[in-house]
Amino acid sequence: MQRDDLILISVDDHIIEPPDMFVNHLPKKYRDDAPQLVHRDDGTDVWQFRDTVIPNAALNAVAGRPKEEYGLEPQGLDEIRPGCYDVHERVKDMNAGGILASMNFPSFPGFAARLFATEDPDFSLALVRAYNDWHIDEWCAAYPGRFIPMALPAIWDAELCAQEVRRVAAKGCHSLTFTENPAVMGYPSFHDPYWNPLWRALCDTNTVLSVHIGSSGRIAVPAVDSPPDVMITLQPMNIVSAAADLLWSRPVKDYPDLKIALSEGGTGWIPYFLERVDRTFEMHATWTLQDFGGKLPSEVFRDHFLTCFISDPLGVKLRHEIGIDNICWEADYPHSDSMWPGAPEELGEVLERFEVPDEDTNKMTHENAMRWYSFDPFAHVPREQATVGALRRAAAGHDVSIQSRSKRVIEPSEKLEAFRSRARAAVAAAKK
Repeated sequence: MQRDDLILISVDDHIIEPPDMFVNHLPKKYRDDAPQLVHRDDGTDVWQFRDTVIPNAALNAVAGRPKEEYGLEPQGLDEIRPGCYDVHERVKDMNAGGILASMNFPSFPGFAARLFATEDPDFSLALVRAYNDWHIDEWCAAYPGRFIPMALPAIWDAELCAQEVRRVAAKGCHSLTFTENPAVMGYPSFHDPYWNPLWRALCDTNTVLSVHIGSSGRIAVPAVDSPPDVMITLQPMNIVSAAADLLWSRPVKDYPDLKIALSEGGTGWIPYFLERVDRTFEMHATWTLQDFGGKLPSEVFRDHFLTCFISDPLGVKLRHEIGIDNICWEADYPHSDSMWPGAPEELGEVLERFEVPDEDTNKMTHENAMRWYSFDPFAHVPREQATVGALRRAAAGHDVSIQSRSKRVIEPSEKLEAFRSRARAAVAAAKK
């Protein structure tokens, strides 16, 4: 298949939320206490919610910027591409990158919206609903067929979470962002029947539990003085633990329609993982009392789990060892792993290297995403206008050049110290 003929749906991108997101959706009585985007004297913008301050870390929005500007230091909205927080500019960037549709994870509330879990459950629920309504009714609805809607959970209450899943499903949203390890966050584990109302709601509404790496808040650093490269290398490792935890749990046995996405977790590790779980089952099921109804764990994995990749040559090569119906593509815009706007070129090179046939390509690039997330972009965008080539022609003249946007010169030593400070804070929090 020619690269211009690819149809790309990304199941993992990110929003840098705009400052006015709560204006139209949060009840008036709560607005004064809602999170606020605060512009500081040093030029950075941070979200502040009561005593919690969430900076806009540079690595979260580096699309179109030189690698010298990567880092964890805070930054202002005027230092990032407008497509990070402006939906109209985002669609222009998507067109220029040849991307038909995108599913966007949250930023400042955290992937599991733990920030919104206050001592007042009514206020907490109002925040979650306001965010979800803004995301579905403003961000996604601005360009029908271009975004897969995603909802935040009411993480602190399984019953309320189930109710929110049903509410947003009625609005056409069939993806729920969730934590890879609720126990780490102080909630019952996946093995606890506490979550049964959520599993039922997900199955009843055909909604995918989208579990993103880093969603438990853990930083995978073995030592505080480790270099950032260790953390970046290990980022997908928490998702491997989550995959094992969920695969061996009761929900995948008791809820045959449950669907779980391992978001931004990559695919190259999965063939070994499947071999290992089958070996574990063969050697230990007699005393661990695991029973998958006559199936192997690897077969059950393919019944329940969706995986995704950016380019991942090894995963593409071993796609049939993973399960060709269980793989989706992701762009990760505007994070530092993204190859925007050259993702079609990078992906195309991998597909060509392994001579991937059109049938497999179509499944991985868009058909699996459409099926798993109950999403039909072609109801709004004609197929002939949905290809990489057609979208890029529609974006003619849109500036995608690499540009320096930082207002301050930050030395690498200062960036490293910011990373170590964050690591030390994470370790201290874990000890509490």
